[in-house]
Amino acid sequence: MAFALLILLAAVVGETLCYPAAFEDLGLNDRNRTSIKFLAVGDWGGLPSPPYVTTVQTTTAQEMSNVAQQFGADFILALGDNFYFTGVKSVDSPRFKDTYEDVYTSKYLKVPWYVVAGNHDHAGNVKAQIEYSQKSDRWKFPSYYYELNFRIPNTGKTLTIIMLDTVMLCGNSDDFADEQPREPLNGVDANRQLVWLKDRLAQSKADFLLVAGHYPVWSVSKHGPTKCLVRKLRPLLIKHNVTAYLCGHDHNLQYLEESGVGYVVSGAGNFLDPDVHHWKKVPKGSLKFFTGQLSTQGGFVHAEVTDSKLILTIFQSKGSTLYRTVLSQREFK
Repeated sequence: MAFALLILLAAVVGETLCYPAAFEDLGLNDRNRTSIKFLAVGDWGGLPSPPYVTTVQTTTAQEMSNVAQQFGADFILALGDNFYFTGVKSVDSPRFKDTYEDVYTSKYLKVPWYVVAGNHDHAGNVKAQIEYSQKSDRWKFPSYYYELNFRIPNTGKTLTIIMLDTVMLCGNSDDFADEQPREPLNGVDANRQLVWLKDRLAQSKADFLLVAGHYPVWSVSKHGPTKCLVRKLRPLLIKHNVTAYLCGHDHNLQYLEESGVGYVVSGAGNFLDPDVHHWKKVPKGSLKFFTGQLSTQGGFVHAEVTDSKLILTIFQSKGSTLYRTVLSQREFK
């Protein structure tokens, strides 16, 4: 029994070591640069039939370009549901061109896109999306879950972003039935990711530590709080003083703050939903901002990480700032 347990632990550790913690090279050699800037957008995945895009998606793509040009964007976090409604079948799917390459054409958006999968992606072939990393200069999807490390230029400070596959962790959901994910498809894979996550959080010495996935921990909208993540992820975010958690899934823009952690819902890249029927299901006083109105024409988040703070700004696609908040760097006890 003991020998079998050792073999199991070795397999888990071996899997963990498959995810190197090297620093990403963004080519930030400007001596005047003292921050990292990025965009976060979720649920941006177009349509499965012509014209393969929505008006919200194209309008949001244009405003992402405008904001990247004006304020800067070194990379983009793609927070899942990358291809509606059933992902892609193969790495040669025309959806990569029709819904991605032909939409985000601006030179200001031709930066690394760090990708995670959503529930609609898991209805198709997520491995094909991972394989597309070999065919694209900007699509960066090395594994179902992975860690990104950055040096904030000319500051000596660091930023870490842990990219999760929350569908693998919690299970898939039926959007049209408004279901919560019930259980992971593969319990071993879910547990392996959780073990890896706990290890990475415990070891992190980053000055700013972010976690990103598709499902929300807290949300006042259609899907509401993800019970699995409230149970499994939230305690880890608090324990390890994570700066913020970023996600999509609900098709709107939200900012919540609870127990010292910022919660960003950026799921307005393709559809909009003003639903707030889970308004009373989040901790009292935690909701700081919400919009899902069609009049916004979509939206996304711009983030800037400096030597001492994380500045989060929510933009609507019709061209204005909706909300801004500032979070401090981590404190180590």
